[in-house]
Amino acid sequence: MSVHEHTDTIVALATPQGVGALAVIRLSGNKAITIANQLFHGKDLRSQPGHTVHVGTIRDDEGTIIDEVVVTLFKGPKSFTKEDIVEITCHGSMFVVKRIVMLIIHHGARMARPGEFTQRAFLNGQFDLTQAEAVADLIHADSEAARKAALNQMRGGFAKEIKELRGELIHFASMIELELDFSEEDVEFANREELQKLVNNLLVKITGLIDSFEIGNVIKNGIPTVIAGKPNAGKSTLLNGLLKEERAIVSEIAGTTRDVIEDEINLGGIAFRFIDTAGLRETTDTIEAIGVEKARQKLQEASLILYLFDLTSEPLDKIKEEIAWLESQPIPFLALGNKADKVAEDHIKAFLEIPHTLAIAAINAADLVRVEEAILQKVNIEEFNTGSTVVTNLRHQQALVHTEHALQQVIKGIARGISNDLLAMDIRQALHHLGEITGEITTDDLLDTIFSKFCIGK
Repeated sequence: MSVHEHTDTIVALATPQGVGALAVIRLSGNKAITIANQLFHGKDLRSQPGHTVHVGTIRDDEGTIIDEVVVTLFKGPKSFTKEDIVEITCHGSMFVVKRIVMLIIHHGARMARPGEFTQRAFLNGQFDLTQAEAVADLIHADSEAARKAALNQMRGGFAKEIKELRGELIHFASMIELELDFSEEDVEFANREELQKLVNNLLVKITGLIDSFEIGNVIKNGIPTVIAGKPNAGKSTLLNGLLKEERAIVSEIAGTTRDVIEDEINLGGIAFRFIDTAGLRETTDTIEAIGVEKARQKLQEASLILYLFDLTSEPLDKIKEEIAWLESQPIPFLALGNKADKVAEDHIKAFLEIPHTLAIAAINAADLVRVEEAILQKVNIEEFNTGSTVVTNLRHQQALVHTEHALQQVIKGIARGISNDLLAMDIRQALHHLGEITGEITTDDLLDTIFSKFCIGK
């Protein structure tokens, strides 16, 4: 992106595409107010203070009224981008929106690229890169845990920790660099024992952040929960009941589900990605066989397995064998005995003597509530409600892994007594990777990749 592009006045629709009651068109740049003023009839916007709202009309160059609007002014640097911002709230007709946007472009603005408003805010020092990325995470947050994690990051919680780690390391890096300047005098400004102690402390903190990504990734993307079992055990009925909609085909014919069906619901503030799979059985049907193979793959990728047994047809000894297999897997599971409303009490009692089991009728709303409660107990929901910093971004996790490796090299270098220039190189490498997280070290390609994932009006 050229310097010239940073100084352009940009425009985009800030609300979702499609017809709605209202739409918001956003301009940012040093000509934003001037351009808006040429189209707005009501007050002279150039003489109005920032953080004010004005009612009037938008007219074309012939004076024809396009729409009645509300214009909100934000004058830089007290704005989201630290530039002058004008937000035009018009009626939600896409025809009206397009007319206004085209008039704005005709008067000197250009269409914004995806994420360009947030990118300008970052480039103008409004916040660091982790906070900019958190804006997108907050927009797409679909659970309470995801909202809290994104908001904590947007308010600088994660950035504060990274900057503190980097600040401690910069002090010793400067001491090592100073020693290099005075190498002929053979003086020591950086105590090696203190440096080793510092690096070990940093490694503990960084390892903790890296480990938190396992939870953070689940918070952001949802807990993959596979519904598995033999054909006709009631997997699709269970999925439809949990989703409260007819998402999967339900039939008495075994093998109806031949592909993986996924959908998401929110339980206890956590997003769960429920995955209904084909029935696990040997089959000569080519299409069904592909579905069974996909089901087995999804079982390996799951964070939780809901394994259904048909209590009307599956013998207890076979159920025990399959539960023993589930126990041998490193994945938490819940064994659900379905169709409990169609079997005798003594059969249910015998089934419930097996660990990790719950007897249900998937068509019963009260039983579905019991399933939801059991799911939340299995995933230990409290660990997702932690107030501590959690890494939710893969880019951040990878940069922390690289930082960890560089710091381990520092520890090895101190133990071997390597020269100051090599030690300084490893410290600079760690600083580089920490700086990549917050945006103190960036490239145009990195920024373009990050902000291209934003919606255009943000």
